Amino acid sequence: MMRIAKAIRRGMRYSGLFLTFSVLAVLFNAGNATGQTYEPGDNDRKVITKIDPEYPDALKKLYIGGVVRVELVVAPNGSVKSTKLLGGNPILGQSTMKALTKWKFAPSASEETFPVKIEFDPHK
Repeated sequence: MMRIAKAIRRGMRYSGLFLTFSVLAVLFNAGNATGQTYEPGDNDRKVITKIDPEYPDALKKLYIGGVVRVELVVAPNGSVKSTKLLGGNPILGQSTMKALTKWKFAPSASEETFPVKIEFDPHK
């Protein structure tokens, strides 16, 4: 009986370590932006410069993906003024918002606000 209890405690200790290292890998390991799509709406301004968000390797290896929705405020000169996460995985959302602040759009007469949807597909 004591052997079983020791084995269970040892297993729980190792699973805690695995979880800790998995979270650290997600936070500190970023990979290529493959498997992402951007879907502009009908009224969206033309993207001149597009920087792909980083897709964390740990999330990709664990087949964690999904859709991230961000609200963009684009200044008249075409630069991104602000971003706001509307939905999706928070880690992928941070990566997406960081990349979207580097995007450049075609100039316009006024400031515009519109949603952007980016899909992270771990199978691509």
